[in-house]
Amino acid sequence: MSFREYIKDRASLICITVAAWAMILFFFVSFKIRTDIIILFSIIYYTAAILRCIWDFLRRREFYNTLSESMKQLDKKYLLSEVMEEPDFAEGRIAYEALCEANRSMCENVAAYKKISAEFREYIEMWVHEVRLPVASMLLMSHNDGENGVKYGEQLRRIDTCIESVLYYSRSENAEKDYIIKPYELKRIFGSVAVKNREDILRRNITLSTEGLDKTVMTDSKWLEFILGQLLSNSMKYFAEEREPEIKVYAEENDNSIVLHFRDNGIGIPAADLPYIFDKSYTGENGHTHSRSTGMGLYIVKSLCERLGHSISASSVQNEYTDISVSFGKNDHVKPQ
Repeated sequence: MSFREYIKDRASLICITVAAWAMILFFFVSFKIRTDIIILFSIIYYTAAILRCIWDFLRRREFYNTLSESMKQLDKKYLLSEVMEEPDFAEGRIAYEALCEANRSMCENVAAYKKISAEFREYIEMWVHEVRLPVASMLLMSHNDGENGVKYGEQLRRIDTCIESVLYYSRSENAEKDYIIKPYELKRIFGSVAVKNREDILRRNITLSTEGLDKTVMTDSKWLEFILGQLLSNSMKYFAEEREPEIKVYAEENDNSIVLHFRDNGIGIPAADLPYIFDKSYTGENGHTHSRSTGMGLYIVKSLCERLGHSISASSVQNEYTDISVSFGKNDHVKPQ
C-alpha cells in the first residue's frame, strides 16, 4: 500500500477537509478576525490534518503490506489468518475477523469431507477383503476343472488384480500410515511377485530373466511388491504378436541410487504418449487398441513411488521395447540382509 494509493482512496475526505477550512475562513473574514489569527488557525488546522493522515496511513500500511506479503509467501493460503495479527483499527479488525471466520468455516467443511472420504475408504477396504474370499475359493475350484478351469482361473486372477488395485488406490492417499521403511533385498520382493504370476508367465511362454537383484534398498516390502506386480502385469499386457515375449528385470547401482529396470520387447509406447503415461486415466494410443487399459495402473504406481521416496521414469521405442525404471535412494547405513 503506497501513500499515493492512500491519498487517492481518501480524495473525497480531503476535499471535505479543504471545504470545511474554506467555510471557516469565510466566517473569519466576515467577522473581521485578525489576519495573524487566521494564519495561525490555518497552520494548526492543516498540521493536525496532515499528521492524522500520516499516522492513519502508517498503521494501515503495516497491516495491508503484511497481508499482501503473507499471501505471496504462503503455499497454503488458507493459513493466512494464522500468521496475521489483529490490527488496531476498525476496518482492519473487521477484515481480520472475516478471515478467521472464513478459515473456521473452511476447516469445518474440509473435516466433514474428510470424514465422508474416510468412511467410504473403510467401506471399500472392507468390500475388497470380503470379495477376495469367494474369488480365492473360485480360483481353487478352477484348478479341478480341466481346460475350462485354466480359462476361468485366468479371468479370476485378472479380477483379483483389479480388486487389489482398488484396495491400493483407496489407501494411496494415506499410504504413509500403512508402511514401514526397512532394508529389503530386491531379489526377495521380486521373487514373491514372480511366484504370484507364474501361471500367466508359463501359459504365455514368457522368457523372464533377472540380473543384479541381490542389491538392498530402503522401502516397504508390501507396497513395493504391489508396484512391481503392476509393472510386470503391464509388461505382459502389451506384447507384440510377431515376437517371442521377453521380460528382463535388472538392477544397476550408481553413486546416488539403485535403479531397477523392467524392460520388455513388446509394442512399445508412442513418443507422443510417453510424457503422459503416469497421468491419471491417460490411456493414449495403446489404450485405444487394448480395451483392458484404464490408465490407472501407472498412475497408482507413480503415486506410491513418490510416497515411498522413490522415483519412476520410462523410456520406449514403439514396436521395439519399453523400459520402466524405479530409482531407490542410497543410504550409507543400509547393509545387505
